[in-house]
Amino acid sequence: MDTAKIQVKAGAGGNGCISFRREKFVPRGGPDGGDGGSGGNVVLVATLGMSTLIDLRHNPRQVAENGGHGSGKQKDGADGTDRVIKVPAGTIVRDHDTLEMLADLTEPDQTVVVAHGGIGGKGNAHFKSSTFQAPRVAEKGEPGEEREVSLEVKLIADVGLVGYPNAGKSTLLARTSAATPKIAPYPFTTLRPNLGVVRIDREQNFILADIPGLIEGAHQGAGLGHQFLRHIERTKMLIHVIDLSATDGRDPIEDYEQLNRELGHYNALLTKLPQIIAVNKIDMPEAKANLTRVQEYFGKQKIFPISAVTGEGVNQLMQQAYRSLQYLETRTREKAETTISFEQKLPPEPSARFELVKTSEGFVVSGAEPRRAVLMADMGNEQALILLYRKLKNMGVMNALARAGAVEGDTVQIDEFEFTYSPRAMRSDR
Repeated sequence: MDTAKIQVKAGAGGNGCISFRREKFVPRGGPDGGDGGSGGNVVLVATLGMSTLIDLRHNPRQVAENGGHGSGKQKDGADGTDRVIKVPAGTIVRDHDTLEMLADLTEPDQTVVVAHGGIGGKGNAHFKSSTFQAPRVAEKGEPGEEREVSLEVKLIADVGLVGYPNAGKSTLLARTSAATPKIAPYPFTTLRPNLGVVRIDREQNFILADIPGLIEGAHQGAGLGHQFLRHIERTKMLIHVIDLSATDGRDPIEDYEQLNRELGHYNALLTKLPQIIAVNKIDMPEAKANLTRVQEYFGKQKIFPISAVTGEGVNQLMQQAYRSLQYLETRTREKAETTISFEQKLPPEPSARFELVKTSEGFVVSGAEPRRAVLMADMGNEQALILLYRKLKNMGVMNALARAGAVEGDTVQIDEFEFTYSPRAMRSDR
């Protein structure tokens, strides 16, 4: 339940109102139509205490409230209520169609708007002028955004425990923290990652994650493969737990080499994460027989013989993990400060308001502003069409069409709407 696909739909903006003041002793009351309210957004918020997306699996469609319509006496419609969706901290949000990452919600209460509500249409009171004193035109509300979003949870932990099934990772987590993972002597007891807080001293602690055991072919999805390899990507360093007792005829050195190959096949960056080697089950006679051979294999690299069951060597292992984390955080902070000091701040590039493309059938205009203008226009209202032309002219669309060689009768498409280009009709509007 750490992945989900949901459909999100923001609220549409409310329509503006066409209304005129009608009161006794006010024979020529002017336009007083109010504006529509804005539609609600669809918002994701990272929440502590959540670990799965199971609720969204059962409720994949999430819809925000529409904005209220405007009314007479210049009363504006109410804004629609946002649809707020709680997700676990550590959730990556992507557009399902383009796979573009929209957000990486790593901090509690961090939010992202995945679908923006439409703006409300303006009432006819907005369009009154000295030459247009009785406008019978109002804007429609803008439709809210609608899209499919993919969610993927990756646990956030400082240190990840990796190793083959039955290496003793869950026992080590239970020994060092208040976590209570399920422990049993058969493969894949741990079916989902568990987190625990390891306290070295007062105000000295770190988060330890027990990643379910990986097997050969995990990078191709074998066993629990892809379901859990993603969680390792979040960690700053790894504790590689090796079963020194060679249970079930396994070889500790082969297990170590094979698991690192699986990590590298999945993501080469994982092999560059700092690793601390913990050789477990030192309390068993078979483990002591293998210890010398394993020490010779690692040479000068320090290894930590431990017993997760009795606690032997565990404190020294956790203290080393904490010191290594402090060193990594210092290095990261120094690198960030250096990057900031040499960073050149360049001016933002101006963004085009629209794009014009000539096709065999005419012209296609794309862009957020012209699209919004046509969606909010009442195509059955002649005054609304005049207003739409003025908006497009102010954006520069009409001049761009003329420069591109548009002639009388050419087809112009904006979003799902098509128009016939007519310079003569445009001049008569002035």
